[in-house]
Amino acid sequence: MKKMAGLFLLGVAALGLAGCGPKGNGSSGEANTDGKKKAKYDLLVWEDQAKAAGIADAVAQFEKDNNVKVKVTEKAYAGQIEDMRLDGPAGTGADVFTIPGDQVGTAVTEGLIAKLDVDKATQDIYTPAAIESQIVDGKVYGLPKAVETQILYYNKALVTESELPKTVGDWLTYSKAHTTKDSYGLLALWDQIYYAQGVLSPYGGYIFGKDKSGNYDPKDIGLDNAGAIEGENIIKQFYDAKVFPSGIVGEQGINVLDSLFTEGKAAAVISGPWNVDPYKAAGIDYGVAELPLLDNGKHMGSFIGVKSYNVSGYSKNKALAEKFVKFITNEANSKVRYEKTQEVPAVKALAEDEAVKKNAVTVAIATQSQYGELTPGITEMNSVWKPVDAALQTVATGKSEPKVALKEAVAQIKSAIAANAK
Repeated sequence: MKKMAGLFLLGVAALGLAGCGPKGNGSSGEANTDGKKKAKYDLLVWEDQAKAAGIADAVAQFEKDNNVKVKVTEKAYAGQIEDMRLDGPAGTGADVFTIPGDQVGTAVTEGLIAKLDVDKATQDIYTPAAIESQIVDGKVYGLPKAVETQILYYNKALVTESELPKTVGDWLTYSKAHTTKDSYGLLALWDQIYYAQGVLSPYGGYIFGKDKSGNYDPKDIGLDNAGAIEGENIIKQFYDAKVFPSGIVGEQGINVLDSLFTEGKAAAVISGPWNVDPYKAAGIDYGVAELPLLDNGKHMGSFIGVKSYNVSGYSKNKALAEKFVKFITNEANSKVRYEKTQEVPAVKALAEDEAVKKNAVTVAIATQSQYGELTPGITEMNSVWKPVDAALQTVATGKSEPKVALKEAVAQIKSAIAANAK
């Protein structure tokens, strides 16, 4: 998402209305006096935590238009796919739920989500990257509702917009000059591939290559090529210079990074839109911007995350559930959802909406998305996270060199993929 219209084109997409849906096939019920089940609702929807208000009006309209009852339950969206693995077969899962775009491939393989009948005109409502995240082997399995990517947060009391270093190298210089026992310059979780890929990718590192049809090729792994090693050597300079606190490595790293920023001890951090409200609540007067340039002149990259609405493969009311997904993600409802949740919408047309253009965070996300890439949404991606994160952490702690660590990680990834294929 960048340049606003073109900006958003790298992030997402939304969909149009559709119609129809039977009444009385409730997912839950209670006994009538005649002993038969009386439906309490026709659709059960799992929405992200603290986000139900964003779709409340649309849900009410959908109920009225279709003479149905929809129950909305909030759940942490990152855990909904795991809940569906258990609740789906038991008949207690949602008809519609939301998952990260990079889990769509896995969900399809496991039969957790159903294929949708979405025409080209509807697909074109969304930004290319957003709708791409929902397509597996040419079939659509969901519709995007929001996109997110990493951005730079900076403490205005410590560094003004005009003083912001322009490149990663400039940030290293700044950090060396401003790192003391209680203060730091730029902090980033570069011991995790989710964040480090933003440096590796512009130098030529990649997770999976693609075949001639544009599909990910799990046999082509570029995390140990010359570009990835060069990028990791750039990252290593920050750890070698000791401008990152030791506690920023490992599982607790994210807590340390957030605490230092909210305590006013870090000039800037690389994080995502999930920290907009927490940082504000901490009383930090912060600004936001796209990520800095690298010293090779290319923009620092980032993964684009896509949140979507998907129909459960176990739903007894798939037609109505699909209609709901199309309705809830259309342009009008996506705009309302944005206004109430501030999550960047996936609909291309909303890139030029005044409410969107006036929001600094939204603009920063849209701008950075121009340089972002989708997290690979194939099952083999599950074999990547742990080995490569472990490798990056050995580099961060000085226990290994980038070339050695990355090659060992790729060997482990290939081994895991081969084992899972048996």
